[in-house]
Amino acid sequence: MSRPTDFSLNLKGIERDELEVDVVIVGAGPAGLCCAITIAQKMKERGEEKAILVLEKGEEVGAHSLSGAVMDPRAIKEIFPDFLEDGFPIEAAVGEDWVEQLSATGSFRLPITPPPMQNHGNYIVSLNRVTGWLRDKAEALGVDVYPGFAVASVRYAEDGKTVIGVQTRDAGVNAKGEQKSTFEPGMNVAAGVTVFAEGTRGSLTKGLVRKLGLDAGKNHQLYETGVKEIWEVPEQIGKDFLGKVKHTMGAPLGTSGYGGGFIYGLSGNRLAIGYVVGLDHKNPTLDPHALFVAWKQHPSIAKHLAGGKVVRYGAKTIPGGGYWALPKFHGDGFVIVGDSAGFMNMQRLKGVHLAMLSGRLAGETIADAADASDANLGAFATKFEASWGKEELWSVRNFRQAFQSGFLVGMVDTAIGLVTGGRGLKARRHAIDDHLRTEKLSDCPTAMPKPKFDDSMSMDRLTDVYHSGSVHEEDQPSHLLVLDSTICVDRCTKEYGNPCQHFCPAQVYEWGPATSDAASSLMVNFSNCVHCKTCDIADPYENIEWVVPEGGGGPKYTDM
Repeated sequence: MSRPTDFSLNLKGIERDELEVDVVIVGAGPAGLCCAITIAQKMKERGEEKAILVLEKGEEVGAHSLSGAVMDPRAIKEIFPDFLEDGFPIEAAVGEDWVEQLSATGSFRLPITPPPMQNHGNYIVSLNRVTGWLRDKAEALGVDVYPGFAVASVRYAEDGKTVIGVQTRDAGVNAKGEQKSTFEPGMNVAAGVTVFAEGTRGSLTKGLVRKLGLDAGKNHQLYETGVKEIWEVPEQIGKDFLGKVKHTMGAPLGTSGYGGGFIYGLSGNRLAIGYVVGLDHKNPTLDPHALFVAWKQHPSIAKHLAGGKVVRYGAKTIPGGGYWALPKFHGDGFVIVGDSAGFMNMQRLKGVHLAMLSGRLAGETIADAADASDANLGAFATKFEASWGKEELWSVRNFRQAFQSGFLVGMVDTAIGLVTGGRGLKARRHAIDDHLRTEKLSDCPTAMPKPKFDDSMSMDRLTDVYHSGSVHEEDQPSHLLVLDSTICVDRCTKEYGNPCQHFCPAQVYEWGPATSDAASSLMVNFSNCVHCKTCDIADPYENIEWVVPEGGGGPKYTDM
């Protein structure tokens, strides 16, 4: 079947504006903005200038960054040594952290918090506010930040491998691919260096890695889906939990796969709560949202939410493969940073600091490079290998892969890895693609149970999507491409029971009665999409491609 490496509407005869810059950065998250800031800082120190452009698909910077993360401050200190005095937004310093093992109805607090889960010295932050602060710093240094611009495709030189810029997506195109009265053509951006900072499973990065073979000899990346809500809780609960971090293991997933939950105490009587589950789970009825709801219903979690209300909902995928899964993250004319490359420590459930570090190191490389050749931009990898980021990821290099051999093996390997510098039972563990781990119904006849939903604590997916603020112009081409709908009906229904109706945390995929027209049986409610990319990863046939919608579409998170 045809597999696009990137996405463009490719309308014929369109005249496009041309914009030439020194550096274009795709994505205004922590990695992309720290890259822009570092380049601008270096240029200012030298009395030089570079035209730096950051393109963000969200309606505003931070619109796709849901509040609530625990951040190791090491990276931000290296960029802004006086970051706290300079007004860097934090919700609270972590004052207490612990891990609870959940049974069906009970819980046991571990007497000692495992070292990877210890957070003293870290800060609870709102990523929405953090990205806003970084945007202001970047713009003060002369960086141009354009929100609402979705990047549709990568532009290559005639050699087919040198990246020379990007093209933004056309707006004002109807569902049939025809121009509407509001049509605005995307622009061609020519850049000396293109920085891919799209976040997890970025559509451009995915195509770039595939086209240039950047993952040759690397482990398959492993992904988790995290489902998250922000709650307003009664004042006493909010005060009691401010600055506290609680992680959970066990129920409702048990030992059937990799996953667990968290609660972070934010300011303003708010809690950030979430549940993370590995997409390499074997059961085709895996439902991250249902697990999240069942987890909220556990007495150990429900007590923290009593009398409160949900104010925000979101979901995202997380790259958990670690060091062995990092692709080659540089080439002629480009570098890849942050979650797009997989700079994430899954054992600590932390990636903001590594995203910032990757942005800084990439920025230093770009600022110092004589030209944008792979040889010169390869200094990014050299810098990373000599950094504390390499040391951190090397110390957990086999962590996530070990759980593919079973939960017990994963736990034993983790314990051994803590005393062997990350080696564990094997020098190098390999990994199987998430979607290849999914078992057919004939091998996995037991469906995962669904919880009971209500209108207060246990909202169903559609109610939760409302709290994401996700909006897409409905009269546009779907950004969720089902490459061959006959596979969905002729094979997937029988073999896997159409797992897309389970794994999507936004109820994008719904099934009607089977008809002779396969496409009419599957309803793709793309307007619900919260941009998590789960479908792009977990579909057992790799039959779904996530591409960018019109700029400004998707969730609209604001800090509460």
